[in-house]
Amino acid sequence: MEKTERRSVRRVFQRTVAHSEQGRYIEIPFDVPEHTEELTISYSVESFGEARAIIDLGVRDTERVRGWSGGARREFRIGLENATPGYIPGKMTPGSWAVLHNAYRVPKEGGQVTVTVEVFLKTYRWLKGDLHTHSVHSDGFYSLEENAAIMEQLGCDFIAMTDHNAISQNQAYPRNTAMVMIPGMEFTTNYGHSNFLGVAEPLNDFRVENQTDVKERIHTAHERGARIVLNHPHCDLCPWEWDFNVEFDWIEVWNGPWTDRNARALQWWQEQLVSGRQLVAVGGSDVHRPDPYVKHAMPCTWVYAETKTVKGILDGVGKGHVCISYAPEGPFVELHAGTYRTGDSIPKEEQEQIIAITLMSSGLLPGDQIRWISERGLVREVVHPTEVTETVALKIQGPEWIGLRFVRVEIWRHFAEVDQMLVAALTNPVYFEQS
Repeated sequence: MEKTERRSVRRVFQRTVAHSEQGRYIEIPFDVPEHTEELTISYSVESFGEARAIIDLGVRDTERVRGWSGGARREFRIGLENATPGYIPGKMTPGSWAVLHNAYRVPKEGGQVTVTVEVFLKTYRWLKGDLHTHSVHSDGFYSLEENAAIMEQLGCDFIAMTDHNAISQNQAYPRNTAMVMIPGMEFTTNYGHSNFLGVAEPLNDFRVENQTDVKERIHTAHERGARIVLNHPHCDLCPWEWDFNVEFDWIEVWNGPWTDRNARALQWWQEQLVSGRQLVAVGGSDVHRPDPYVKHAMPCTWVYAETKTVKGILDGVGKGHVCISYAPEGPFVELHAGTYRTGDSIPKEEQEQIIAITLMSSGLLPGDQIRWISERGLVREVVHPTEVTETVALKIQGPEWIGLRFVRVEIWRHFAEVDQMLVAALTNPVYFEQS
């Protein structure tokens, strides 16, 4: 579920339809403003006589008929990447659009249609989903439709089905879903795995024999627009054993349930941050089949994105606007520093104006440990009190962070199922420019 209220413009139109208009097409014009992401249209028909009025439904954009459902639907939606069957997703060109009606049958007394048009504008908000899953297109159990349905039931917004060296899933994604389907492929070699996200066909041939081949394949995927994630780099069974000096963008620090392999990846990421590298951390369930522990969106990757689209989500990840929680229900955590947030770099000249770094969180439980971490290690640790609150704001004041190069947060929780303290959530850093 989106964590920020979407901005929208809603209008209601009423149009009387006379019997003399039976058999004609009627337009109800409305304006689509700049920066539109999605629109929804619904309608109802009232008959002024005993006979039932039958009025069909469709829509045109500024250039063409964009969809038609006749009398089969009472509502539909059109977005940049998804739409109700019968309607075409894509560019939301600003200008004069129109709801289309076919006055198929109108009683002698006439009738009336009431049309509700709601236009949703591009709005930065937190979206959540899973960047690493599998399907029947490789060694997974779930069909594409099943994966999408499970994620919808969890209240998520996006999924990447990253099948092993396969791209056929990218051509077969279901359209009748509100889920954003991120094209993907898990580049699977004998000495390490990585996800290629954002393009349907990142490679012509996945086979490699040496480091040079690996660099060439990753370079090709990059040239085609893919974002590269090194997956479970310190896994016991399939770690990244190639040279780390490849063109990767992001690192998967959290793969499936929290275990030692993730702890090692987290430590490696911390070392990269300490060295001065601004490397984005993401998570992925790596779900293949029904399992009591490995489940969809566990962990759950949260992305602050302008649009609920492939580009909007991946652009958000690229900016480091990413937090990770162990499950879709949270806990959710994000950092604020004045007008800056998780993943941002604060210019040197503006740092004195920042009074505090604030952690905004929800879903914390009594006993949760909030750990503030920098290049110097643990800056502060706070134990969440016994009172349960919906939203918590915790701050570290200027003297605590002045001189640091970055600050990030980990939430540790006791999980009774395994009787251990494990990571329940973490943020990417806020960075402080040094010159």
